[in-house]
Amino acid sequence: MLRRKFTLLIPTLVAGGATLGLAGCSDKAPSFTAIDITGAEYARDFPLPDHNGRQRSVRDFAGKVVVVFFGYTQCPDVCPTSMSELAEVRKLLGPDGDKLQGIFITVDPERDTPEVLKAYMENFEPSFLALRPTSPEQLAALAKDFKAYYKKVDGRTPTSYTMDHSAGSYVFDTQGRIRLFTRYGTGAAPLAADIRILLAQAR
Repeated sequence: MLRRKFTLLIPTLVAGGATLGLAGCSDKAPSFTAIDITGAEYARDFPLPDHNGRQRSVRDFAGKVVVVFFGYTQCPDVCPTSMSELAEVRKLLGPDGDKLQGIFITVDPERDTPEVLKAYMENFEPSFLALRPTSPEQLAALAKDFKAYYKKVDGRTPTSYTMDHSAGSYVFDTQGRIRLFTRYGTGAAPLAADIRILLAQAR
């Protein structure tokens, strides 16, 4: 069910950024595996507290490539797969691995407490940070800005619900500008190659 939704949602995201992405194309444009959304007027920032209680912004990570993913800790497959791949990307970057900042934004702040989020991040890569909206309104506004989808799906009990959500990742360059959207399942190696291009552009 989730993957069917993902398939339908991704073209919407692509359509939203296609014109903006093409505007900067030239013969010398880098060849990314991910979707180039350079110049997009969405996904501008993520002003949220992290799992340590510190207020965060894309500006905090100047000099790093930032990869943002929306999910929740009780997700059975998409979220752990995406975070594992991102941790693998960090390893593939070798000495440049410390120039990658993973950001996980929960769409389930009701169950994803700071303590739960911190433990979840440590399972994948301790340097990655989880951000938690402090109200439903804040989550809705951020998701709208990122064109990210999420919806609560009731379970058999009040606490056994699941969350449908979009599954792509957003990539910011070292100057905090949104550059790429990468689809779920693309793999670690292609994303690592794209990040190397962004790092090379910053040198």
